[in-house]
Amino acid sequence: MSRSLGHTGERIAEAFLITKGLGLVARNYVCRLGELDLVMEDDGAIVVIEVRLRNSDSFCSPIESVGQQKIRRIVLATRQFLASRPELADRAVRFDLVAICVADGDNSVEWVRDAFRA
Repeated sequence: MSRSLGHTGERIAEAFLITKGLGLVARNYVCRLGELDLVMEDDGAIVVIEVRLRNSDSFCSPIESVGQQKIRRIVLATRQFLASRPELADRAVRFDLVAICVADGDNSVEWVRDAFRA
């Protein structure tokens, strides 16, 4: 997948989540331990969002496409992010997944709250 398509997916996910009442904290946080697509706030909790793009003919569900190594890197990057933002350190953290089906320009969005645990 191209970087441009990935950023487009992240923008679609961000706009969708804002309509659901979440607030943006950060986007595309990168550190040596990993990358966080979106970091948002939901009723005081910090929500780390992994964005996945898929075609309608994908063989696995969006959650199945996030393996244990990817989860580990997201958790490590989240710890680094929170260490760099001490004002957020005492907040509850949730890991969500947003899957966007890009078949035929449909851009349907599936939001999986609490998709995995640290």
